[in-house]
Amino acid sequence: MIGEAAVAHGQLRVIVTYLMMDPIAPAAATPLPHPPVSGARLSHRGRPEVAFYRTLYNGVGEDWLWSDRRRLSDAALWDVLRDPRVALWVLWLDGEPAGFAELDARRSDATDLAYFGLMPRFIGRGLGPWMLDAAIAEAVATGARRMTVNTCTFDHPSALRLYQSRGFVPVRHVVRQISDPRLTGLLPETAAPHIPLAGLG
Repeated sequence: MIGEAAVAHGQLRVIVTYLMMDPIAPAAATPLPHPPVSGARLSHRGRPEVAFYRTLYNGVGEDWLWSDRRRLSDAALWDVLRDPRVALWVLWLDGEPAGFAELDARRSDATDLAYFGLMPRFIGRGLGPWMLDAAIAEAVATGARRMTVNTCTFDHPSALRLYQSRGFVPVRHVVRQISDPRLTGLLPETAAPHIPLAGLG
C-alpha cells in the first residue's frame, strides 16, 4: 500500500505522481483556436523580475501549499529565471495576471512543465485546459519531443485528470513527508484550509 508509514510530528504526507508524454501526441500539440474567455491571452515573459515571479508563484500556489520556490533566495531564484532554457508564459485577463506555465528545458531528454496553474479567482472558467494546450504547443515549437510533469495530492483535484486527458501517462508515484510550510513560516496558517495543519504534539 502507498504511504503506510507513520507521519512524523509537524510533517505532512503527500503522494507525488510523475507523468510523461513520450512522444508528444499530435493532438496535444495543437492549442485551442480561441481562449474560452474573451480577452484572455498568453505572453512570453523572458527573464521575469523576481518580484513579479513571486507574485505569480505565491498567488497561484498558496492554496496548494507550493513552497519550493519560497525557500529560494532571490539570487538563487534569479539563477533559474535568467536561464534561456526556462520559459515563463503568463496568462492575462482583464489586465491582470490570471495564471502561468513554466517550461523547463534544462534537461536534455525532456521539457518539464515545472509549474502550471491559475490564480484562484480565475479557476472554473475553462482557462486551465486552454493554457495547458498552449504550453504543450509552445514546448513543441521549441523542439520538445517529450514532456514531463508532476502533480501531488495537495494540488487541485482536477490536475491529474487534466494532464492525463492531454496524453500524459503516470510513470511512478512517490510518497513523501514534508515539513508543513504553514508551521515553518513559509506560508500563512490560513493557506490551503482543505489540508489540516500537521499536528505538533
